[in-house]
Amino acid sequence: MRLALCQLTASTDPQENLNRVRESAQRAAADGARLAVFPEATMARFGVPLGPVAQPLDGPWAEGVRSVARETGLTLVVGMFTPAPDGRVANTLLVTGPGTESSYDKIHLYDAFGFRESDTVAPGERVVTVRVDEVTVGLATCYDLRFPELFQAHADAGATLSVLPAAWGAGPGKLTQWDLLVRARALDASVWLAAVGQAAPEPGADPEQPTKAPTGVGHSALVGPDGTVRTRLGAGPEVVTADIDVAEADRVRRTVAVLDNRRLQGGRRA
Repeated sequence: MRLALCQLTASTDPQENLNRVRESAQRAAADGARLAVFPEATMARFGVPLGPVAQPLDGPWAEGVRSVARETGLTLVVGMFTPAPDGRVANTLLVTGPGTESSYDKIHLYDAFGFRESDTVAPGERVVTVRVDEVTVGLATCYDLRFPELFQAHADAGATLSVLPAAWGAGPGKLTQWDLLVRARALDASVWLAAVGQAAPEPGADPEQPTKAPTGVGHSALVGPDGTVRTRLGAGPEVVTADIDVAEADRVRRTVAVLDNRRLQGGRRA
């Protein structure tokens, strides 16, 4: 399957960002992609009040994304915010395309490095996989990257590809951690991992310099199930397509059977 890593810099204007989704999706479709993955918070970047931005999954912004999917024939994975029952919002991935309609709410919230995502965002509770062109795809978002059990749950559900939209926060060592973790999670679960982050907020931004909100450092990557980087982007906005071989995940799982050899699951001996 051919997929597209659609790295962009989101603004605070959802309509402007929807236009960017359309432009990137058109480029991905022209290059033969079937799946296009966009960053976390594509609807509106972090650093602004999220409550006024949030819309339900049947609201106009999500309908706009569905329109792009219909126009291009692609399945899109796009980060947005939806209202949560308790007055907070959910950090949601909308997945929409031919024969596919689903969503995932970020499970692990970014209460780290001085941020408190849980103050305004309610956590999700469900592991979600979807089918795209007969490929099972697991869904995760940004800080989820630090929790290997989620990606192993994708594999247990039949996924050979996990996608990780992100708005990775800048700061000392954070880019190095991003590179390490995307490779480790692919290797942990023997899955392809498409990690697509927000581009750096401005040209030349120093990824070692913390920002007031996690607005991205770029460096999206496609990692093979053996933990090797197959495609890596730079810091700025970019759309890159790449092919994945689903059978490679099966070959890796036969060679290094970490999923079959697990003896501790959920903190207890299986």
